[in-house]
Amino acid sequence: KNEANSFSVQIEKINDQIKKCNLVNPIKGTVLTKYAEPNEVTTFGKPLYKIANLEEMNLRVYISETQLSSIKIGQQVKVKIDDFEQTKEYIGNIIWISSQAEFTPKIIQTKEERANLVYAVKIRVKNDGSLKIGMPAEIWIK
Repeated sequence: KNEANSFSVQIEKINDQIKKCNLVNPIKGTVLTKYAEPNEVTTFGKPLYKIANLEEMNLRVYISETQLSSIKIGQQVKVKIDDFEQTKEYIGNIIWISSQAEFTPKIIQTKEERANLVYAVKIRVKNDGSLKIGMPAEIWIK
């Protein structure tokens, strides 16, 4: 009887160890980058992959100092992206406005625009699957 109890305790320990080996994501999302491969031994605390929830996207846009007074947090804006056949339109909400001006990033198209100071703005948009990370977009302030 003692031997049976000993085996059942060992079985419980093994089952607990197996349970701890299962990966459970805290969010539903898409894997963006893998840092480890299946069956690879890793160290404690090392990330295995980078995951993002792409159902809602945060777009970072830049506005000029003259446009700054016409926006506020919570305001709705139109977001437009160019699809192959047409321009797609989304409704987004401003969720963050930078308090500090910065020089226009190099990704802005014209030399004149790059010389100006701008403010970064984050806009949250529901994604139907067409929006991708790094994709250019235009916003229309209502």
